Amino acid sequence: MIRDLSACLLGQSLRVDCRYENKTSNPLTYEFSLTKDNRKHVIQSTISVPENVYRNRANVTMHKNLVCLYLHSFTTSDEGVYMCELKATNDYTGNQIKNITVIKDKLEKCAGFSLLIQNTSWLLLLLLSLPLLQAVDFVSL
Repeated sequence: MIRDLSACLLGQSLRVDCRYENKTSNPLTYEFSLTKDNRKHVIQSTISVPENVYRNRANVTMHKNLVCLYLHSFTTSDEGVYMCELKATNDYTGNQIKNITVIKDKLEKCAGFSLLIQNTSWLLLLLLSLPLLQAVDFVSL
């Protein structure tokens, strides 16, 4: 069962997170698609064949209860309704589907670990400079 679908910008890439609750140990199949101009475009899939235009720009990662789509070189021409479709193998209850409308100017930057990694050098520099700053009585701890 899909619990949440969210989208954010990671540099020049779009990241779509499809969070789910898996009640079975059966393998999971997925499909990410984009609907624009009343036409469905398959971006990445284990269910059907992705379109050539997206094949070299997209990749999917799977973690525990999370399937992530990364669409590189994201532009305004990639705006539209993104769909995440999940299906557990041999599960006959049907596919789980969730949609999200993505507009580049309204997307937030992805937070979490990626932000921490980008800012690690500043934190490291600050920690390494503390003894020097203490030595010149600039900071007293």
